[in-house]
Amino acid sequence: MLVLATRNAGKHRELSELMAGAPFRLVSLEDVGVEQEVEETGDTFEANAGLKATTYARLTGLPALADDSGLEVDALGGEPGVRSSRYAGQEATDPDRVAFLLEKLQNEGKGPWPARFRCVIAIAWGPEDLEFHTGECEGFIIDEPRGSSGFGYDPVFLLPDRGKTMAELSTDKKNLVSHRSRAARKAVDALKRRFRNTPFPSTGEGSHQGDFGR
Repeated sequence: MLVLATRNAGKHRELSELMAGAPFRLVSLEDVGVEQEVEETGDTFEANAGLKATTYARLTGLPALADDSGLEVDALGGEPGVRSSRYAGQEATDPDRVAFLLEKLQNEGKGPWPARFRCVIAIAWGPEDLEFHTGECEGFIIDEPRGSSGFGYDPVFLLPDRGKTMAELSTDKKNLVSHRSRAARKAVDALKRRFRNTPFPSTGEGSHQGDFGR
C-alpha cells in the first residue's frame, strides 16, 4: 500500500487519477485511520512535501507520498508560492484566494502576468529514505476567472498555447499538461523501477509495505 498524504479533496482526486499506473494500492489517510495534521512549516515546496511524507510514513508504517504545490507569479516576486493555499487566510475558499490574488496584482501593472504552477512530490520509504519528483507548468494570470473545472487558482491560470485556463480543460486534458501530472509521471516511473528491483513483504495483492517501525 502507498498512502496519499493529503486531506485536500481536489488534490487527492487528482493524485489518485495520476498515480493510477503505480504498482501499489493507493490508500488515503482516512483509509488507514490517521487524523493527525502536519503543519507546513517549511519555506520551500521540497521541505513541506518531505515533512508530510516522512511524518505520515512514520505514523502509518507504510510508504507515503505527499506533494506540495503552488503558484508563483513573477510580478509578486514568486508569491504566493508555498503560501498558495493560505494566501488569503486559513479559512479562505478558492474564490477568496483568486480574488485576493487579483486584488494584489492590480498594483503590478497591466496583465496578463507571467506565472507558473510548481509541484514537488515526495515519497518516503523510511526515516532516512526520501525521494523527490518535480513538475512545472508555465502560463499567465488573467484578470477574469474562466471555467468551472479544477480547483485553486485554475480559473485564472491561462495556458497560452491552448488559449484556455486550467479550469476550462477537461480532466484528461489537464492531466496531460499540469505541474502535478508532470511530477506524478516521474513518481510513477520511479515506483515501477523501485518495485522491480526491491523486494517488499506483501500485505495483499497489489500492495507493498515498508518497515517504518510503528
